[in-house]
Amino acid sequence: MNADTILALVGATATGKTEVGELLAEALGAEIVCADSRQMFRELDVGTGKPSKTERAARPHHLFDAWSIGDSVSAGEYARRAAAVIRQIRSRSRPPLLVGGAGLYLRALRHGLSQEPALDPEERARLRADLAAQPVEALHARLASQDPERAGRLRRRDRQRITRALEVVELSGRPLGWWHARPPQPPLVGEWRVVELCTPPAELARRIERRTSWMFANGLLDEARAVREAGLESELRRLRAVGYDEALELLEGRLSREQAEALTALRTRQLAKRQRTWFRHQFASERLETEGKNPDSLARDALARYEGGGPRSG
Repeated sequence: MNADTILALVGATATGKTEVGELLAEALGAEIVCADSRQMFRELDVGTGKPSKTERAARPHHLFDAWSIGDSVSAGEYARRAAAVIRQIRSRSRPPLLVGGAGLYLRALRHGLSQEPALDPEERARLRADLAAQPVEALHARLASQDPERAGRLRRRDRQRITRALEVVELSGRPLGWWHARPPQPPLVGEWRVVELCTPPAELARRIERRTSWMFANGLLDEARAVREAGLESELRRLRAVGYDEALELLEGRLSREQAEALTALRTRQLAKRQRTWFRHQFASERLETEGKNPDSLARDALARYEGGGPRSG
């Protein structure tokens, strides 16, 4: 493998990525980079399938616990942080191994997103304070005078998007559409080698049922309770995190334990279906079937594909 090679182990939830990723990292001497949109929140462990504290102590892991659930995290922000981490790993002559199923985040890192300007944080804070003090109708009119194309596409009471469009045009001197028309630029240059773990739906459903029961029996409720006691329940609910929504409803008496587990399993199956479809059509990878194979066997097969080639791209 070249020094600029980026390895990734991807796939739907419950396909065994975490365990196989740990085995691969050990064999490769790799450092693991989180590519899961829920494992990167420090308050969420049990319900996200995050590597255990013992696993994370055995070798370097990056971007797990990088944000709080109160933080606003975008695919672009993730891509910038992950690119910086991978450059640091390369400086140590170690291979980076991305592990996770956050397709949009991975695509942002691999291919880049629509271009947007880097805005000065102090100027942005001052402008936001000014905009927050004005009625949303006035903001829309202000945007219409500077970026009529964007204003015409936004609802007149969509304060969040109107504010963002005003930030860009007033601080960069260019409308948002001009930035979005520029070709995407990946934040990191490298040769990608991607293996996707694929599990037949019936087997995946059984795995999901087992994992759901384990989560509710091994601390998911305690995590949800701790978040609520920390005053972060509304932030957690905004994430629409599978398992945590149901745990909160169970704690508040609106669901029974049986109902909470059944709903969690259903939503997890739905998530897995969306992820399988996304990776099939949106992200070039080499598929590795998991049926009838244990984690050690899968790690050996994935390692052979990384070292032997497979789908590659810059």
